[in-house]
Amino acid sequence: MSTTSAEPQLNGHNNENHDHILRPRAVKPGNPTVLRTLGEDGLLAVNGNKDASQSNGIMSGQTSGRSTPIPEDAPPSAHFISSARKQVRAEQRRRLFPTIEYASRVSHFDPNSDYRDFQGFYVLFWIALTIMAVTTMLRNIKDTGYPMRVKIWQLFTVKVWELAVADGLMVASTAVSLPMHRLFRSSTGNMMGLRWAGGGMALQSVYQAIWFAFWVNVPFHRNWTWTAQVFLTLHTIVLLMKMHSYSFYNGHLSETERRLRALDNPQTASKAPAYQYPTAGHTPDTPSAGDRAKSPEEKPDLSQLREDLAIELTSPMGSVTYPKNLTWANYIDYIFCPTLCYELEYPRTNGIVWSELGYKILAVFGVIFLLTITSEEFILPVMIESALRLETVDSFSETALILAEAISMLLFPFMVTFLLVFLVIFEYVLGAFAEITCFADRHFYSDWWNSTDWLEFSREWNIPVHNFFRRHVYSASRPHIGRPMATFITFFISAIGHEIVMACITKKIRGYGFLCQMSQLPIVMLQRTKWIKGKKVLNNVCFWCSMILGLSMMCSLYVLC
Repeated sequence: MSTTSAEPQLNGHNNENHDHILRPRAVKPGNPTVLRTLGEDGLLAVNGNKDASQSNGIMSGQTSGRSTPIPEDAPPSAHFISSARKQVRAEQRRRLFPTIEYASRVSHFDPNSDYRDFQGFYVLFWIALTIMAVTTMLRNIKDTGYPMRVKIWQLFTVKVWELAVADGLMVASTAVSLPMHRLFRSSTGNMMGLRWAGGGMALQSVYQAIWFAFWVNVPFHRNWTWTAQVFLTLHTIVLLMKMHSYSFYNGHLSETERRLRALDNPQTASKAPAYQYPTAGHTPDTPSAGDRAKSPEEKPDLSQLREDLAIELTSPMGSVTYPKNLTWANYIDYIFCPTLCYELEYPRTNGIVWSELGYKILAVFGVIFLLTITSEEFILPVMIESALRLETVDSFSETALILAEAISMLLFPFMVTFLLVFLVIFEYVLGAFAEITCFADRHFYSDWWNSTDWLEFSREWNIPVHNFFRRHVYSASRPHIGRPMATFITFFISAIGHEIVMACITKKIRGYGFLCQMSQLPIVMLQRTKWIKGKKVLNNVCFWCSMILGLSMMCSLYVLC
């Protein structure tokens, strides 16, 4: 039976261990988030036929298929929550808060992926890097008698225990969000004016700002090396996004629950339509409260409102309902999951594949080894020599010539460094944490190497961060300031983050990274004109040229100027 572009492909049918994995198709579908097709009479399985387990009256999945009976005299809110749990398991519904579509998927470079044709180039890439490492070590043995230089290696051991303690304390300090949210949801918090829609959101935002400022300044006060400082700064930014997503999503759910409970007494409760949080694609048209109030059929409207609110409180897979997620186990699991967007529930694998986990851990150390060799042998000497030469010249032309020479000599090393950083983060570190937590959605990046403009690159090279910005920055600001300004604000916040990282590396605030990031917007506007739009090869060449040149140029400017 032929498949359509909306149907997921189950590959690897010769391997029974991977029959359950949904993998990307060789050609991008029109909507890659569509995993199942909804028919008129219910949920259809991936092959287009109705789920056999449902037709036989048998429930599948990790639950028993039965739910606790609801007493007849229970309040309407309890009945609607029970109904919502059953309904969410049966069909996908539009949710009021923008959710991230998680599914069991493999990465592009995975041997079981439909993109496995890249494996040959992938292997060639590693062989080339191995040759580079071996020849470099042989040259060092000839020149110095030792296989490697030790300038950067020594930086890894300076105050390493202090870094570990500080990082542990930083992670632990994010857990304040859980008791704070419990306070916002409680009657005590309501009496204190600290419900989420009141003072709770402001208090949480103030705590996040103070928390971020404190931990960014810790490496400067402790006089750490740039390697330790970059690690802690990047981890600080990641945890800030995690903490923000956790607190704001649960805050939204607390207000949703409050409205649903209030509808148990419909005479005094608000009949305003449920607030539908805008998605990244479009802003749905929601009828106004006045239009709903004028409807002659009050009971169906009230039932629909209760149903919408109850569905919002239920996880996409129907196994967890707010506030059952407000536990320490759930929070710790979320901290370790390789995602920046909090959800009540994530798809999981059957268990840890220890061989895969061991491979990814070894790969992390192997890539760090190659990154160190590249920096030690091909980047640091160029920087030192160029800095010494700049001290002896006075004219602008000589300075520009030295900078141009340094930039040209760093083009290839920084291209290799960029690719290695991408691999160690998105393929190995995130993959290892996904294996540890049995996190099934390994779609951390897409084919960003085929990007034709910077917007496409920002969407596909770092999907966890893109999902966070789309959900918590772009979608949150677009209804108030419009699409162009929402895009500008998203890039502006991202540019500030990049500038903070560069300032930690070089201990200089120059703004080069900020300017380069913001300059992507006019470049995208130019690339989407009728004269350039559609010329994919040309735009991809321009993308790669600007990427390679930009990395080398920014580093040279930050270090030498």
